[in-house]
This record gives sequence, structure tokens and C-alpha cells, in this order.
Amino acid sequence: LELWLRSANGWELWRSYPVAAASGRVGPKLREGDYQVPEGFYSVTLKQMNSASSYHLAFNIGYPNAYDRHHQRTGSFIMIHGRDVSVGCLAMTDPVIEEIYLLTTAALGKGQPRVPVHLFPFRMTEEQLGSAAGHPWEAFWRDELRPAWLHFESKHEVPEMLIEDGRYRVKL
Repeated sequence: LELWLRSANGWELWRSYPVAAASGRVGPKLREGDYQVPEGFYSVTLKQMNSASSYHLAFNIGYPNAYDRHHQRTGSFIMIHGRDVSVGCLAMTDPVIEEIYLLTTAALGKGQPRVPVHLFPFRMTEEQLGSAAGHPWEAFWRDELRPAWLHFESKHEVPEMLIEDGRYRVKL
């Protein structure tokens, strides 16, 4: 998990954290109970922060979003949280979620309306995608997720995402 902070010079990588636990395999979450971590573009608002989580601290990523609902994907309460166990969430350990949670809450408390959360199964490099050749989700990764990843990597600005004809698209 990478945490980026916006500065006067644009977005800068603050810190990278190992994910302590994530269930499922590569490929997006499709239905409640499939133990998959979603793949796509989500956002967190202040009301999604949960300081009373049974997983120490947590925040809901906003799954299902409009894209997921368009594709009739089901599921709920997909979180980034503490501890080291997952059934579809991203578990970050308690000390790590404390830092992520506090920075996210601070951004939202200072007036940022939402914090973007972009979930990719791997870095969307040509090499990684080449390793995924023939995978059932290859076209989704290449045509829908990768353009947003490339936009951020090249410009260091969060792309505005649209959903057109049931597909993610970077707003140009």
C-alpha cells in the first residue's frame, strides 16, 4: 500500500507499507462472500472512518462503487484496517493502520472532501501485464485500470475517473 500526500509540488510518496493480509487472488471482487479484494477506483469520506472497529481502526473504501453496481457486483464493508487477517479487506497491522488512519482523518478534517483509494492487483507495468497474458482479467487491467495508473505515474496527479458504457475511463 502506498500513501501519497499532496504538497505544493504535487503528489509525493509519503510511505509504502506491506499489506499484512489480503484474501483471494488477482481479479476483482464480484460478489458478497467471495473473499476477493476489489480492484478499481474508490474514495473515502469522513463518515467512512471507523475508530470503533473490531480490527483496531478501519475505514470503508466505498465498495461497491457505481462501476461495481453497474456490473451487479455485490459486497459490503470492504475495509482497510488493522490486525493481520483478511476476508476481502486489506489488513495493515495495528501500528500501520494508526498512521494511515490519522493521516486520512487529518486530510478529511482539514476540508479535503474525499481521499482517493486506487486498488490495483499489481503495478500496471508492461512487464507485469505481459506476465498476465491470457489471464481472464487481462483486458480489464490493460484497458481500464492501466490508463489511470499511467496517468498518475507520468503526471503525479490523481486522474478523474468516469464510467462510460460500463467501463472505467480517465477524464481528459
